[in-house]
Amino acid sequence: MQTTYRAMQVTQPGFLELVERPTPTPGAGEVLIEVDACGICGADVGDIEGADPTLQPPRVPGHEVVGRITALGAHVPSIWKIGQRVGVGRLGGPCGECAQCRQGHFQLCQNQPFVGATCDGGYAEVMLARASGLVSIPDELHAEEAAPILCAGIATFNALKKCGAQAGDTVAILGIGGLGHMALQYARRMGFRVVAVGRGSDIANDALDLGAHLYIDTNEEDAAAKLKAMGGAQAIITTIGAPAVVSPLMAGLAPQGRLVLLGAGKDPLPVSAGHLIVGERSVLGSITGSPWENEKTLDFSVLAGVRPKIEVMPFEQANEAYQRMKSGNVKFRMVLTVGGQRSTEIA
Repeated sequence: MQTTYRAMQVTQPGFLELVERPTPTPGAGEVLIEVDACGICGADVGDIEGADPTLQPPRVPGHEVVGRITALGAHVPSIWKIGQRVGVGRLGGPCGECAQCRQGHFQLCQNQPFVGATCDGGYAEVMLARASGLVSIPDELHAEEAAPILCAGIATFNALKKCGAQAGDTVAILGIGGLGHMALQYARRMGFRVVAVGRGSDIANDALDLGAHLYIDTNEEDAAAKLKAMGGAQAIITTIGAPAVVSPLMAGLAPQGRLVLLGAGKDPLPVSAGHLIVGERSVLGSITGSPWENEKTLDFSVLAGVRPKIEVMPFEQANEAYQRMKSGNVKFRMVLTVGGQRSTEIA
């Protein structure tokens, strides 16, 4: 094992610096992962732009990590082996002791790290990870393909499972970006009547190719009125956090329909209490999920042929890749490769 490794750390808010660090030794319940690929997620903006400049050493971002185990700490469960392909998502591993864990709600554990935010992530050649947060990666998936599924994939897959719709029901996906393009694929393969809601005609063909039966351009049509004319959406999955966009669309929910929130924001979401009560409609927040749920998402992706649409760059170009993601100039996810992995676009 090499004594040092390279990493892209947030030396100052908004800027990533390539540095060399001593290779860490995994502690009890930890493993050391040699990183093959790490996706760049919209949530990385908060981690990079809002980084604590006093933190030493500075934080390494990235929470869509795929690699291989190179070292095991003490008391790591026997299911994890040296050389095994594993992944780590945003949730860094439940503690197994808190009230939420004891109830089996591992995704709600209050004592787990947020990878790339409260512990170092995968913009690096190696990283430490809690064994309780590890996800087994299917052989059928390339590292670059699997990485975004660990966040964008599980977030949308779980949201659709929780949305209350049944096969044949109308499900609307608001926002056709890094999350939305995964939601469209999953929704189509789950048997829903899929309506993509976006802004502008330039994304229409992509939305239809990804699985939408219908695309509604909010620049040209009233999306809520269109959904109501179709009988209403049994579920609306919103991948954006802008209340001014999300709130009006709720009028397109069918009775007993659910609005599932994935786009996190700090601003209040205006909700008509009458609209909820009279139609028994509801609003639901959905976080990513547990490692086991992540493995179910990966398995479904393999079985149903769901793959993220990605562009790939070497991790040494993380600054450029991050700025492209931040500008929206990516279709649809950006992935960093490490250790001489591929650096071409994967459709």
